[in-house]
Amino acid sequence: MSTPTTKLTVQIIVSADLKKTWDSYTLPEHIVHWNFASDDWHCPKATNDFRIGGKYIARMEAKDGSFGFDFETTYTEITEGKHFSYEFGGRHATIKFEEIEAGTSVIVTFDPETENPLELQKNGWQSILDNFKKYTESRK
Repeated sequence: MSTPTTKLTVQIIVSADLKKTWDSYTLPEHIVHWNFASDDWHCPKATNDFRIGGKYIARMEAKDGSFGFDFETTYTEITEGKHFSYEFGGRHATIKFEEIEAGTSVIVTFDPETENPLELQKNGWQSILDNFKKYTESRK
């Protein structure tokens, strides 16, 4: 089990400029293409009121219809093109973007929940970030 002070971090380097990477991560028309941890899941709908106090909602579902849920957050901090933070169910996450020589570094730090092993949670969030990289690099 985790303690309230435990934070998990996943990261990736995307071979794309900062604007393209930021837009892929924050615009609903892109989010629906990458926001799932495995190929048997999808994200059929996403909305994003990208402002402090605004809500982000992504519908995540098993493709066979057996399970689904809405991942809903409220933004607590936004610095355009650099980072943002949000709260979800008493937990917090921060996503940081940094343009580097190889493209854009994306670092996600989040509070884990207490029902699943930390490694499982970290692997799930990393899988979503891997999908994000693949999608963003494939965009023309």
